[in-house]
Amino acid sequence: MSNRLESKVIIVTGGTSGMGSAFARRAASEGATVLIGARDKERGESTAAEIARDGGKALFVPTDVTVEEEIAHLVDVAVTEFGGLHGAFNNAGGGNIQGTIRSTEASFWDRVIALNLTSVFYSLKHEIPAIIASGGGSVVNNASVVGVAGDPTAVAYSAAKHGVVGLTRSAALDAAKENVRVNALVTGLVNTPLWRGFSADNPEAASTLLGRQPTGRAADEAEIAAFAAFLLSDESPFINGAALAIDGALTAGY
Repeated sequence: MSNRLESKVIIVTGGTSGMGSAFARRAASEGATVLIGARDKERGESTAAEIARDGGKALFVPTDVTVEEEIAHLVDVAVTEFGGLHGAFNNAGGGNIQGTIRSTEASFWDRVIALNLTSVFYSLKHEIPAIIASGGGSVVNNASVVGVAGDPTAVAYSAAKHGVVGLTRSAALDAAKENVRVNALVTGLVNTPLWRGFSADNPEAASTLLGRQPTGRAADEAEIAAFAAFLLSDESPFINGAALAIDGALTAGY
């Protein structure tokens, strides 16, 4: 494994499972100091401890990404404890996302938007100034294929992820001259615990979704983590403001 993230301090939200956990481990293995922001203290501390046992550097900071003050605290810990901030993988999101335009209640809409879009706004608002003060760096926001194409069964989630793509592009333009890059991942099916649980509970629906996937499989978490690590490294200096599909050609057919 390379040390291309050596000396970088990187935040990952939602870093206790799935793509976030895979990225935290990958970034640490490439030399980064990783701050894991999430709500689950037990899993967060366990993940940080496992990274440390493998020779990496990680710290868990209890964080509810829907609360701006907690995001601000996460960034402050990075700066005060480790001397700066050089990158972030804003990955937290998901939750209960199913609901059509006619069935979605306002309270459900508010929860989905808060977790999947407002949290990214809070993150960028506090991360970008800290990254600028540290000399520049990179941010990756985890969007979704339904951030570039509609989904009638998950309208709030799709709206939120479309918002993440727009927010990514706007933030990239805002900070480009200050040496901060901001990109979004357009992820498709990924073999996370959430997907495995959904597949077990809804085998027919899971089979239908896999049937739409040109590759016939879901991505491995490690594949997403590797791409995010590349975008957060100095090997991708001219990739900025992009919504990058890592979806096994799923959106190529839309």
